[in-house]
Amino acid sequence: MSSHDAVKHDKQSLHYIVRSGLAGGIAGCVAKTVVAPLDRVKILFQASNPDFRKYAGTWSGAFSAGSQIYRENGVMGLFQGHSATLLRIFPYAAIKFMAYDQIEHILMPTRAQQTNMRRFLAGALSGMTSVLFTYPLDLIRVRMAYHTRSTNNGRLSKPTFLQAASEVYREAPKAPSSSPSPTASTLFTRFPVLKFYRGFTVTLTGMVPYAGTSFLTWGFLRAQFIPPSPDGTGTKRHPTPIADLIIGAVAGTVSQTASYPFEVVRRRMQVGGLTHPDRWMRWGETVGTIWQQKGWRGFYVGLSIGYLKIVPMTAVSFAVWQWGKRILGV
Repeated sequence: MSSHDAVKHDKQSLHYIVRSGLAGGIAGCVAKTVVAPLDRVKILFQASNPDFRKYAGTWSGAFSAGSQIYRENGVMGLFQGHSATLLRIFPYAAIKFMAYDQIEHILMPTRAQQTNMRRFLAGALSGMTSVLFTYPLDLIRVRMAYHTRSTNNGRLSKPTFLQAASEVYREAPKAPSSSPSPTASTLFTRFPVLKFYRGFTVTLTGMVPYAGTSFLTWGFLRAQFIPPSPDGTGTKRHPTPIADLIIGAVAGTVSQTASYPFEVVRRRMQVGGLTHPDRWMRWGETVGTIWQQKGWRGFYVGLSIGYLKIVPMTAVSFAVWQWGKRILGV
């Protein structure tokens, strides 16, 4: 192997890190664009938007909601908030896949050291790292997708990225009445950037089972169906795009099932500034509200559309990531 090839395959080289991140970012954008209409509908269901609450809970409801959006706003209505999605997903996916490559190399430098626990840990840590840096963009994207109507002459309000960001920044929540001191309110007043982290704790917690099980399933299935060669120098057979798609789809199904309740709670907290502008909604209050409204089923509202979205999205994401790495020579 030449010195140039050695650098290309050195996972800690700048060449590898940059190209791995680029492949991940492109994969995330392609995958999100494929499922953008489903993502819009899912957000409306999870956030319990009053205009679309009647459709939640059934497979057909997702298509009915999508049809209503299309009738009222055309194709662009199905992609409302997608610009913010792309602004978020490129750095999110780039950091996630890049971090996974690096963490995997540290925890599992050889195939003999690959275990399911280490795969899960590598996935969880990479997901947590990416969400830490990109969460404000996700919050703004949800705010953009949530709006379906306006009191301004009955016309639909479609906030731009900057308008949604300004809306979040101007919110002035009060400390909960049960709080013995206004410490929380004072903290958000002094550090307005924290307003862009509504629901961050539940997101970070939910990222552990989501990214962890996703990369665990991905790594486990690839090890089972694309095993290494006896001499350890490669694999018995090269992975194909179809194999990557299938394994990615299974990984998406498992990760979505494991983490979905956290996602529902997160969406409710993210739109809390719209539904409860006078205060901050907390974990306990949000969970209690969902339970009182629909019981345990409330934590799985929109799961059917979640599968419709996350399975192809994860499949495309992993497949394009691997394809991109091959094309970029890493």
